[in-house]
Amino acid sequence: MPDALRVTKATEADLPLILKFVQDLADYERLRDQCVATEEKLRGSLFGAHPYAEVLIARLDDEPVGFAVYFHSYSTFLANHGLYLEDLFVIPEARGKGIGYALLAELAGIAVERGCERLEWAVLDWNDLAIDFYKRIGAVEKDEWTTFRLSGEALHSMAAK
Repeated sequence: MPDALRVTKATEADLPLILKFVQDLADYERLRDQCVATEEKLRGSLFGAHPYAEVLIARLDDEPVGFAVYFHSYSTFLANHGLYLEDLFVIPEARGKGIGYALLAELAGIAVERGCERLEWAVLDWNDLAIDFYKRIGAVEKDEWTTFRLSGEALHSMAAK
């Protein structure tokens, strides 16, 4: 990593920046209408009594240029934990400078340090730039799996049964 590029763990003081990155990512993914994150909700879920996820911030010449949000997952087949990368985002003007690579390298280091056996994530099928990047670093596409989601009214209905 060049001296000008640093990746550090986010702190509670980074909440406005984290929210900005989340909103920018939602815009990029064309999902802003689904983004209801607030600083208060992020504070509770990232820095509350029981944090559900962690955040890395990338800075280039001390300017924030990207982030990664991740949490622990579990595999019954491996009988071990892994890390799941929920979000990886680099601001458009900083892309192509190794920032995404640096964030993933830091995350891979955390996974190895914690004894995780894998690092996984999902990518939108139209995001060819990201898919090509992930393949170049050795990630393997898991096309035999289909992701399902239960949310909103369907989630509440199922919980009531």
